[in-house]
Amino acid sequence: MTARRSPPANPYEVSGFYDTAIAAGRHREVVGGRWDETGRIQMEILRDAGVLPHHHLLDIGAGSLRLGCKAVPYLDPGHYWATDASREILLAGHRNELADPDRLNPRHLVRDASFDFPAIPDDITHAIAFAVFPHLPMAYLRRALSNLKRFSKLELVLFTVFLAPDAPAAASPVRQPDGVVTHDIRPPYHLLQADVAHIAATTGWHVLRQDRMLPRGQVLFTACPA
Repeated sequence: MTARRSPPANPYEVSGFYDTAIAAGRHREVVGGRWDETGRIQMEILRDAGVLPHHHLLDIGAGSLRLGCKAVPYLDPGHYWATDASREILLAGHRNELADPDRLNPRHLVRDASFDFPAIPDDITHAIAFAVFPHLPMAYLRRALSNLKRFSKLELVLFTVFLAPDAPAAASPVRQPDGVVTHDIRPPYHLLQADVAHIAATTGWHVLRQDRMLPRGQVLFTACPA
């Protein structure tokens, strides 16, 4: 008798997940709720971090361009690049969410499930990964920060995670300030702040926690080259 395989804990890994959602017109919903609110917050974070139109932005895990639909009109043409595990969801955002699609060349929308950042040019100055790492094991944060070091002009990386208050609590589910329950070995994942600091230090970054309440209780970190 063949053992029954358990479904993936991460819904984004289910075969056909993106195709089904896009066909149903749900390209917004599958990348998380609070579409307009979250996009506005991301844009505020970038502006507060000093991102100006002449800068070059890499939007990691950009989904259906929740941030991109606001960042593309703000940045100079050609200065926005986006990655996601699904290029189809990126293209759905391009078709449906951009006020002026001609400002964003589809070539700037890159499939990248492993944070290798293929085809991304070296002139990137800022990168943001908003609500990406809560869906992934800790090793992906380390891989992303390590691979981002190849961008010689990169000034600042902004990313969000869920945190557990201490090591004993991290082994159990943690209810975040906005009500989401996070876990250590299944999504949505939480980390310790010490984990974030260690990963950053070993990959060549100086990281700072920002005191800013974000949707669902995520915590914002900024990383500068060490």
